[in-house]
Amino acid sequence: MTETRENLSYERFGVAVRELAQTIADDGYEPDVVLSIARGGVFVAGALAYALDIKDIHLVNVEFYTGVGTTLATPVMLAPLPDVVDLARKKVLIADDVADSGKTLKLVRDFCADHVAEVRGAVIYEKSQSLVTCEYVWRRTDRWINFPWSVQPPVVRRGG
Repeated sequence: MTETRENLSYERFGVAVRELAQTIADDGYEPDVVLSIARGGVFVAGALAYALDIKDIHLVNVEFYTGVGTTLATPVMLAPLPDVVDLARKKVLIADDVADSGKTLKLVRDFCADHVAEVRGAVIYEKSQSLVTCEYVWRRTDRWINFPWSVQPPVVRRGG
């Protein structure tokens, strides 16, 4: 039986994000802002911001996945939304852990499109069915990915 999951450890994540940052630097792209898609993108955005020496980090909360392989009909940006004034005329790097369907990345890209000088995407993994092709990708896979921050159940379950 073939393993249908990609397992990423914290140690391997460290290697992945440094290699991803190097790819961005080698490309000559110098973003002004890293825009994190929460929750998985928070880890990627923070690590990329350190590696690329960027202090301006913003966060957007998007609800889409409700479980393994289960989603809402469409992704939804949750309040508070980033203030487009803070992004205006800047080069923005959108960071997420995975471009799976690409719907979340498309929503955030579309949100930025009319306000920023330039927007590019950076992900650890990109799947072939993604609606969005990111400019910076560490690995391509069609497997379900076990990220170290989400593979174990929460310590506390919250209602809602």
